[in-house]
Amino acid sequence: MKVKVISRSTDEFTRERSQDLQRVFRNFDPSLRTQEKAVEYVRALNAAKLDKIFARPFIGAMDGHRDSIKCMAKNPNYLKAIFSGSDDGDIRLWDLASRRTVCRFPGQQGAVQGLTVSTDGSVLVSCGSDCTVRLWNVPDANLADLDSLSDNSAKPLAVYVWKNAFRAVDHQWDGELFATAGAQVDIWNHNRSQPVNTFDWGTDTTISVRFNPGEPNVLATSANDRSITLYDLRMSSPARKVIMRTKTNSIAWNPMEPMNFTAANEDCNCYSYDARKLDEAKCVHKDHVSAVMDIDFSPTGREFVTGSYDRTVRIFQYIGGHSQEVYHTKRMQRVFCVKYSCDGSYVISGSDDTNLRLWKAKASEQLGVVLPREKKKQEYLEAVKNRYKHLPEVKRIVRHRHLPKPIYKAANLRRTMIEAERRKEQRRKAHSAPGSIVTESIRKRRIIKEVE
Repeated sequence: MKVKVISRSTDEFTRERSQDLQRVFRNFDPSLRTQEKAVEYVRALNAAKLDKIFARPFIGAMDGHRDSIKCMAKNPNYLKAIFSGSDDGDIRLWDLASRRTVCRFPGQQGAVQGLTVSTDGSVLVSCGSDCTVRLWNVPDANLADLDSLSDNSAKPLAVYVWKNAFRAVDHQWDGELFATAGAQVDIWNHNRSQPVNTFDWGTDTTISVRFNPGEPNVLATSANDRSITLYDLRMSSPARKVIMRTKTNSIAWNPMEPMNFTAANEDCNCYSYDARKLDEAKCVHKDHVSAVMDIDFSPTGREFVTGSYDRTVRIFQYIGGHSQEVYHTKRMQRVFCVKYSCDGSYVISGSDDTNLRLWKAKASEQLGVVLPREKKKQEYLEAVKNRYKHLPEVKRIVRHRHLPKPIYKAANLRRTMIEAERRKEQRRKAHSAPGSIVTESIRKRRIIKEVE
């Protein structure tokens, strides 16, 4: 008679320290574990439900401005610092950890339309409707020490007066140049009181400007004449221009793929383009029900955040047609500016109700210290959710978002209008001669022409 003995080496299951986790040996043979898939499906379902239960994206509001907030800028030197400018000329430096103002920059006479910080974080540039560009020295002291000072207002390093009002400003990556947008696009140097270069293509006002993070000499602008224009500082004239059916309010370059940029448009959509091929959008990002006012990419380049006139903030995948998160509060009004924090963990929005609001980039993310065991569990549940996300019940729970009633009704109305337009197009095509009507894809339909 044979006797089978189960033998294990003591070294395999003995803990080295008392704090170590006990090793558990499991046989993953599917013939022995017939219910494994069913168990994992239930875990995915529960994980999706728990994500919804613990989704508390709103962290807090930062109050202090007296007028609507029109622009914001991140400080590359400080992870927890953000600058904001409002319509009453007030510029503030905020500490996101304590949600308090730590420094003020007085002097702008009209609305502050643009803010930007140099790449080394030492100079803040502001511009506005009073036809001035102001350079400020960014305090390099610790924010906590700065907050304890009695007089925490700064003096401008330089004030440059120009002929027209400004609508936007952006700083070159790793350089001393910055660009302003207004009646034309002006290129400035920190040490010059007049622009070193001026670009003009068309007669309408330029409303946004962004330097390319990968190629410092390339910048993109949008104007009131519905155009998106690419400029190269090494050339004497603009490079390329695409004219759309509606105006583009803001532009953001993808920091990880610097050849791609996304435009926030008046027609409630965002359009992602490849700068080398402007005759067709790479992706159309839908879901807003009013004009998209501002856009900003995450440092990873995988997501971007948008703020809209419909009083919501949405987060999109960079290749996703629909938003994965929508943030709103009862008191938040029209959102004019949005920014990701430098580490991509938080989103900051500035709105018409004079408040900045701080949100989590992942709605159900746990704040504070996460133990290694908790982190492993979260990663496992995320993997299980991704494995079963195609199944109807999990898909329904993951996709569900609560919307305020006015936005829900506006979205239904917009859907009805789009469907009616599609049916009308189908009928026109059915009752016309074959080949006389060509249906364009939505990625090309909103573009009128490309000019070289």
